[in-house]
Order: sequence, then structure tokens, then C-alpha cells
Amino acid sequence: MPIDLQNAATFAVQIAKEAAQILKTGYHTNFSIHSKDGRHDLVTEYDQKVEDFLKQKIKLVYPDHDILAEESSSTPYSKHKPCWVIDPLDGTVNFAHRIPFFSISIALVIEKKVMIGVVLNVMVDETFVAIRNHGAYLNGKKLEHSKTNYLKDTILATGFPYDLILNPNHCIEHFVEILKLGVPIRRMGSAALDLCYVAAGRFDGFWETSLKPWDFSAGWLMIEESKGVISTLEGNSLDPFETSSVVAANPHIYSSLLKQLEVK
Repeated sequence: MPIDLQNAATFAVQIAKEAAQILKTGYHTNFSIHSKDGRHDLVTEYDQKVEDFLKQKIKLVYPDHDILAEESSSTPYSKHKPCWVIDPLDGTVNFAHRIPFFSISIALVIEKKVMIGVVLNVMVDETFVAIRNHGAYLNGKKLEHSKTNYLKDTILATGFPYDLILNPNHCIEHFVEILKLGVPIRRMGSAALDLCYVAAGRFDGFWETSLKPWDFSAGWLMIEESKGVISTLEGNSLDPFETSSVVAANPHIYSSLLKQLEVK
């Protein structure tokens, strides 16, 4: 039976907003913090609380769908069934240090295509929603990418992997190549929001290596539905189930950005 994407998007927004209240409640409390794979790869009890809440809600409404979520990513799922891809708290380091910039990201993937993307900027009540072939919106207003034509005039955003010290995928060299432009660069701490900000024209472009599907899936659709361009650092298509580098930009500067990111 075909899925009503409008209804599914409305549902995703509703549960994201309910989950945001969990994070807002926990933000000013004393909560437990643990390190995962690296000293700055943190997880709090609220990552798990929100993930459990979202999974429970999804399974009640869509019992036949699979779920790929950050804190339970080892749980088996099928790429051939509708799959909800969830980051319950994108920007955990910010949340843990009480920096009010973090998000909840929810995407629905069907036949390896992201059909719905919802990203909630928790502390400022910004709701980004994209539905395939129906546009991308921020609090009901349609998103448009920036109109900047030249790379030298841009403001860009990036992020670094937790194992930066190992320089995976030459991420340090990529950063150095952008530094040579002398343009403003922001490192905000939530890739999902970075991608939404590109879709909204706040940033002209974004790049990062080693992003997980829950980091970029919802933001990926925001970029496409705002008529921006998104790919891997090699210029290839993304896969909603694979770790990947990501480059996103308005169509005027995308090629220049990709070229600038080439490691000389």
C-alpha cells in the first residue's frame, strides 16, 4: 500500500516536536555523559531517551517499517523496506556543554530514496521539512538556496570527524584548501542543521568527511528540494545507508567548491 507522504511528514514533525520537549527538559539538568569511540564522541542519557521515544512512536504508526537510528545502529534493518533514519540528538557535544545548537533529524527512505526529511532546530523552534517533489520549508516558508555566484564571496560551513587526529580522507588538507580562500567558515556542530542552512541560503556551501546516514539523510533532501546540489567529495551520488563525505552548495558555486576541495 502506497505511503501518504504528506501524512508521514506531518507525523514526523509531530513526534520531533514532542521529542524536542524531552531535550529542552533535560538541557538544564545534571545528566550523564559517556564517551563512545573517541574522547569527544559523546552520548548522553538524552540521546537514548529521545531515540527510544521516536522508535516507539514510529512502530506504533508504521509497524512494518524498519528503523536505522544512531544509538542502535547495529540493529538489523532492510534496505528494501521503508526505513526511518533517525538522529535523536545531532550536536551531542553542544548539548553536553550547554551550547544551544543541536537538532533532531528524521528521514524516511523508500527504495534507497529519501522521501521525507524533518530537522528540528530544538532551542529556537525552527522546523525544516522536505517532501520529495514538493519542496522544502522552514516553519511553512519555502526554502531557497543563496544566489552567491563566486566562491570568493561565500560563507561556508564544515565539520570535523571525531578521529580528526587520524586525518581521515585528508580532512585537514581539505580544510586548508578552503582556508586559502580567506572566506568566512563556520563550524556549528550539527551537520543536519548545516545542510538545512545551505538549503535556506544562510550558508552558501558545506562540506564534511565521514558522515553517517543519520547525519545527512534529512538534510540531503532539503538541499535537493531547495534546488541546491549535493554529492560526495568525489562528485558521486550519496547512499542513504552508507557513511560518506558530503559536499552541498548552491548551484552557482558547487563546482568551484568541489574543485577547491581537491587535495593538491
